[in-house]
Amino acid sequence: MADQGDVVDVADEVGVVDELEGADQAARERRLAAWRGSERALVRGPVEQRIGEGLAALTAAAPDLDGALDDWVDVYGDGVVERLERRVADLLGMEAAAFFPTGTMAQQVALRAWAGRTGNPVVAVHPLAHLEVHERDAYLTVSGLRAVRPTTEPRLPTADEIRDLDEPFGTLALELPLRDAGFVLPEWDDLVAVVEAAREREAVVHFDGARLWESTTHFGRGLPEIAALADTVYVSFYKSLGGIAGAALAGPETLIAEAAAWRHRYGGQVFQQWPTALAALAGLDRELPRLPSYVAHAAVVARAMREAFTAAGVAWSRVHPEVPHTHQFQVWLPYPARVLDEAGIRLAEETRTTLFRRWWEPGPPGLAVSEVTVAAPALDWTAEEVTEAVAAFLTRVRAVLAEDGEGDG
Repeated sequence: MADQGDVVDVADEVGVVDELEGADQAARERRLAAWRGSERALVRGPVEQRIGEGLAALTAAAPDLDGALDDWVDVYGDGVVERLERRVADLLGMEAAAFFPTGTMAQQVALRAWAGRTGNPVVAVHPLAHLEVHERDAYLTVSGLRAVRPTTEPRLPTADEIRDLDEPFGTLALELPLRDAGFVLPEWDDLVAVVEAAREREAVVHFDGARLWESTTHFGRGLPEIAALADTVYVSFYKSLGGIAGAALAGPETLIAEAAAWRHRYGGQVFQQWPTALAALAGLDRELPRLPSYVAHAAVVARAMREAFTAAGVAWSRVHPEVPHTHQFQVWLPYPARVLDEAGIRLAEETRTTLFRRWWEPGPPGLAVSEVTVAAPALDWTAEEVTEAVAAFLTRVRAVLAEDGEGDG
C-alpha cells in the first residue's frame, strides 16, 4: 500500500464525483478495489486507503515532525495548529497565516474582509475559477459579493483585460494554476503585469493558490516571491501535499486577525484539529520538496501519452497543455465517459495498472476529459511504459465499444 507521500490530489475526481453522480455503491466498490489492487499507478488516491492504514501512515510520519507527538493536543487552534500556521507564513514570506478547515471557507473570509476594507464588493474572477465552479457561489450568496469577468478565455486574464474592465472592482482573484482550464499558469512577466494592472485600478489581489505549491517550477521563482505579488494567498493541504483536509489563508497580520474572527463566525473554530494539522505538516516535509520532480516527469508522461494516441490512430485526442505547467494536465478523447471509465477499470483489474481514473463530459456528448496527476508512484514509469499502458487502455476502449455496438471514434 502507498505511504502517505504517495496519496495526493485525486479526491475531487474520485470521491466528489461519486457523491455528485449518486454512484451505485457496488460500482464504486469495484472501482476502488481495482485501483487499490493495482501494482502500478501514476498517483495513489486518498480514498483507496482503509481507515487503519490512514492512521498508520499518519503515525509513521509523526515522529519526523520535530517532537510533534510530545505536544498536547490542540484546543480551538492552539499548539500544533499554531505551529502549522507559522510554518505556512514563513514558507510564503507572509506576516501571518490562519488555518481553516476548508478552502471554501478561507476564500469566502478573505474576499469578505477585502470587500470591507476596500469598500467595494465586486470581485474580478474567471468564470472557470474554483470560486465559480466548485464552491456553490458561496462568496456571492453567503457574503453578498458580486462578480465581474475579465475574460472567458480558458486562461488567466491579461493586463489589458484587467485595465479594460468597464466597472470598478475591489479585489482581483486569480486561481494559480487555473484548474478547469487545464491547470494552466501565465508566464511570470504576464502575471506581474496583471497584478500591476489591478493595482492601477486600486484593487487588492487574492491568490487562490490551492495548488500554488507546484507552480514554482513554471514560474522559476520561489514561493515567497510568488506570494509577494498578492495581498492574500490561500493554500490547500490535501490537493498536492497528501493531507487529510484543511487550508490556510496567509497575508498581513491585521487582516489574518480579522479572518480568524470571521472563521469563528463561519463555524470554523473547530475544537480539535491535530490529525489534520499533523498530516499537513507531514505533507510540507515530504511532498513539498518532491513536487518539482513530479512536474518534470509530468512532461515525460504527457508527451508519451500524446505520441501513443497518435500512433494508435485515435481519430482525435488532446493532451492539454502539451507541456504541463504543473504535475497535472488534462487528456481529452472522443469517446463517452462511461466507456472510458469501464476501460480504465478493466485495465486495472486485468493488468494491475491504473492509468486514468474518472472521466466526464463537460461539453458535447461523447467527448470526455480526464485529469492526470503525476506523483511519486509515476517516477518509475518510463516513456515506453506509458506508451504500452495507453495502448492496453485503448484496446479495452475498443472492446467496450464493440460490446455496446458502437464504432471506434
